[in-house]
Amino acid sequence: MRNVVDFFTGNLILNLSILAWAVAQVIKFVITLITKHKLDWRHFLSSGGMPSSHSAFVCACASSMGYMYGWASPVFTVAAVVAIVVMYDAANVRKAAGEQAKILNYIMEHWTEMKPAIFGKELKELLGHTPFQVLMGGLLGIAIGLAGAWLSM
Repeated sequence: MRNVVDFFTGNLILNLSILAWAVAQVIKFVITLITKHKLDWRHFLSSGGMPSSHSAFVCACASSMGYMYGWASPVFTVAAVVAIVVMYDAANVRKAAGEQAKILNYIMEHWTEMKPAIFGKELKELLGHTPFQVLMGGLLGIAIGLAGAWLSM
């Protein structure tokens, strides 16, 4: 395991976090392929959808820190607080921004008397996550963080 860590970033916790993010992005791609029957390569780098890659990333970081440095350590506490803030933002603030984007897209589509110069690129509506998507991303991140930290010991 040490050779993989040294090869990639030299930092096990960062590697596990990136791995959790990448696995979540691949899962999103596969879910889109199965449910919509189309290849949508944008899901590899986009936000929103199932599972939350942001949640997976921060939970892998926090859980591997907790496992390696102790669940009562200050470093785990900081990582856990940041993870909670990111997950709250993913499920609430970004979700609200996505709902606003839907409304603005509807207005732009149906307001024909507006000047053409006002119309621009359609806003991205899938910005946030449902609580279930955040939970699944978090669980994925915890599983990868703990498994990777355990394997490295």
